[in-house]
Amino acid sequence: MSEKDSTSLDILGVRPIGIAIETLTEASVKAAGAFLSRICLPATEELGLLLRDRVTNWRAKNAVAMVQKAEEKLKTYPNADKKFAHPRAIAAILENASWTDNLLVQEMWAGLLASSCTEEGKDESNLIFINLLSQITSVEAKILDFSCNKATKYVSKAGWIGATNLSVTLEELKKITGISDIHRLDRELDHMTALELLPPLEGGFDSQSTDADISPTSLALQMYARCQGFNGSPVEYFGLKN
Repeated sequence: MSEKDSTSLDILGVRPIGIAIETLTEASVKAAGAFLSRICLPATEELGLLLRDRVTNWRAKNAVAMVQKAEEKLKTYPNADKKFAHPRAIAAILENASWTDNLLVQEMWAGLLASSCTEEGKDESNLIFINLLSQITSVEAKILDFSCNKATKYVSKAGWIGATNLSVTLEELKKITGISDIHRLDRELDHMTALELLPPLEGGFDSQSTDADISPTSLALQMYARCQGFNGSPVEYFGLKN
């Protein structure tokens, strides 16, 4: 590949430093760049310039790892090679995902990148979930993942997705999160409640006990589906019937 061609695929702006990093091979950077170039046709060059001066070695490694995961997720859906993402979504996801090496959170960012891809390439709806994911901690990501998997989901008569009450003990919550500091756990749950990922009034610890309500809200369930790379209805993703 010529120097010009190689530069055109350097969407992450990391080619100059990639050569010196054993853990971040030139081939992986090129592959990630090629995928981003394909799904972001309108603003490939601009996106590269946006990130060129911000990405460090560590961030480049995180970004490439996330992009690779997103490409694998997208491949599982029909017509993957004909789907594109809005430049706003790609730029925001790359900026945020490059700051974490947490595997669960990386997977969630990868899912959002994959679910941002549509045939028209103009869908901005994931900006809502990008904003939410950028605000939660890795501990909150574990709680979200657990609650959305374990809670019993349903569809209301009006067609809205919801979940029945999911309560866990303090000891169960410690196992889920790997955190033993009860006051930190309380803060994390309060924050998730403030983001409306847990029920606004009942979410978090009961003031009279150490049991915690971690029932996922409709917003949380929709976010979870998008973070798995699914762009359709959350009702369909969870296999529910209207």
